[in-house]
Amino acid sequence: MTMMGADNANSTNSGSGATRRAAIAIAIFLVLAGLLFLFGPDDFYPWAKAIHVIAVISWMAGMLYLPRLLVYHADAEKGSVQSETFKVMERRLLRGIINPAMVITWAFGLWLAWKGFGFQGGWLHAKIAAVVGLSAVHGYFAGAVRKFAEDRNEKPARHWRIVNEIPTLLMVVIVVLVIVKPF
Repeated sequence: MTMMGADNANSTNSGSGATRRAAIAIAIFLVLAGLLFLFGPDDFYPWAKAIHVIAVISWMAGMLYLPRLLVYHADAEKGSVQSETFKVMERRLLRGIINPAMVITWAFGLWLAWKGFGFQGGWLHAKIAAVVGLSAVHGYFAGAVRKFAEDRNEKPARHWRIVNEIPTLLMVVIVVLVIVKPF
């Protein structure tokens, strides 16, 4: 096995280990949240809000960082050590942080919208629409990670710099809707 092949094998193995550890941590977290819900339902709402906010922060951190990686990856020569490193970083970020954080955000957010507001309020409907938009951007990024992994990216770094601003704009809209509740 070549030195490059050994590095890729190690990266793949440590990546699957990191994914496994993240999955175990999320499973433990969800079991604890479930137990709290079952045995202390009256106290669950503030915990659900805290979990939701933590998940949102994690999701947004990844959604702001991933397109920056794509900017740098777009400038890297295909097949280079740098390009291969970006592939590993992007995959781990997407699978280990962004995807689980989005799922937890949606699960707890929908529960909070139902329990706290009965899905009522124009601000809430607008917020959910903005979160659907953020989820669509997430899907676009996931597709880009697949294309980069297959060396099929055709977008220049400038495209990724512009796309990088979309999650920020959606985040601002969502935060204003939640805090101000303008309608």
